[in-house]
Amino acid sequence: MFRPEDPLAPRDPVFEEPWQAQVLAMADSMVQAGRISASDWADALGAELARAEAAGQPDTTATYYAAALAALETLTTKATPITAEELAIRKADWTRAHERTPHGQPVRLARDAD
Repeated sequence: MFRPEDPLAPRDPVFEEPWQAQVLAMADSMVQAGRISASDWADALGAELARAEAAGQPDTTATYYAAALAALETLTTKATPITAEELAIRKADWTRAHERTPHGQPVRLARDAD
């Protein structure tokens, strides 16, 4: 989100879809709550963007979103009791739930539905 008082804020939309911006909102919430520092976020995001560039990924909003999500996941496992394994399981649960949900219907997470 562009804030005129913040000269470093992006002037154009960073993401193609509004829901993609939630990764930045979650990171900001973690910073505001004191779970991570702004420099931790900047370092993690910078490292993920550098990895993407080194891997030859294009400079697109999709690449930026993937890097931001990876950075947030890494910091989440460091700053909370959530482990990387638990995070991977939850992501797989959501993927399965999404895949079995008819178009236009709300996605419901139910582990016992498999």
